[in-house]
Amino acid sequence: MKKSIVFVLFALVSVVSQAQEIKWMTMKDAVAAQKKNKKPIFIDAYTVWCGPCKMLDKNTFSDAKVAKVINEKYNAVKFNAEGNEEIQFNGKLYTNPNYQEARKNARNTMHQFTEFLRVPGYPTMVVINSEGKIEKSIIGYNTPEDLLPQL
Repeated sequence: MKKSIVFVLFALVSVVSQAQEIKWMTMKDAVAAQKKNKKPIFIDAYTVWCGPCKMLDKNTFSDAKVAKVINEKYNAVKFNAEGNEEIQFNGKLYTNPNYQEARKNARNTMHQFTEFLRVPGYPTMVVINSEGKIEKSIIGYNTPEDLLPQL
């Protein structure tokens, strides 16, 4: 009986933990989702070498309240601002023509979409409305308490 109770509690905790994660998607998937649900796109522009970006993932995006609000209000995208992803947005193709594969785990060149988003530094979170226009930018590391009122 005790084993059954422990198993049920463990299962519930696992389900609750999964429900508290942000449902990140690619930009392509977010644009397709936005056509159906009209939610703004929330973009986390990060780099692999950025310490505050990692803190944002660990401390803020893992927060249950933050994850809930982002999942409910936005189509969420994690975008490597120095990565090599091709992004088709508003009829234009954005790439990183000077990307160096040998530097994929270090500082690399800035992606063209990063320029479009007007990212001044990392991390930067950008909200794009259903008309494809930048609605707001949230720059720098934010605790859950700091970020929630801005969402």
